[in-house]
Amino acid sequence: MAEARDDEFSRYVKEARPALRRTAFLLSADWYEADDLVQRTLIAIHGRWDALQHRDKIAGYARTIMIRLIISDRRSHRRTREILHDRPPEPEPTPDPYALLGDRLQLMSALAVLGPRQRAVVVLRYWEDRSVEETARAMGSGLSTVRSQTARALATLRSVLQGDAEGNAEDAPVMTVPGPCSGSESN
Repeated sequence: MAEARDDEFSRYVKEARPALRRTAFLLSADWYEADDLVQRTLIAIHGRWDALQHRDKIAGYARTIMIRLIISDRRSHRRTREILHDRPPEPEPTPDPYALLGDRLQLMSALAVLGPRQRAVVVLRYWEDRSVEETARAMGSGLSTVRSQTARALATLRSVLQGDAEGNAEDAPVMTVPGPCSGSESN
């Protein structure tokens, strides 16, 4: 009886193994893991071989076991999978804290060149991230006025900022930023 059982299971394995392996590869995307998954699936089927009544419909049962095994594996390895490298990653270089201040001062100087309406359009559109319609409502202007003021302001800002980048900052106005010691200084 045991020998007939083993022969029947061996025949099933020979017939079903290629299809099970392809399915396992599609589930795992790794041939080595697919082989392990097929082996574990066949072990589970072998343990229940005597209880299986419809052996001609065992393919669906095998896929169910395989899917449950892969889900269980992925669930347990979700937090433990690590990618090891030869050396630790280099830390990000710390940004220069004064670079942002210089950029901000340069932008403030460029904004000082603009007229009040153009400056308002730039601030509302790009600093406050408002739409053309919202900017027009806030300024009491038409949509075409906001668009043209924006285009002119951006063109002026580009020329002023390009002049600063090329070293022609003599034309740009100097903007003084009041600081904590801007009153009387004592030495």
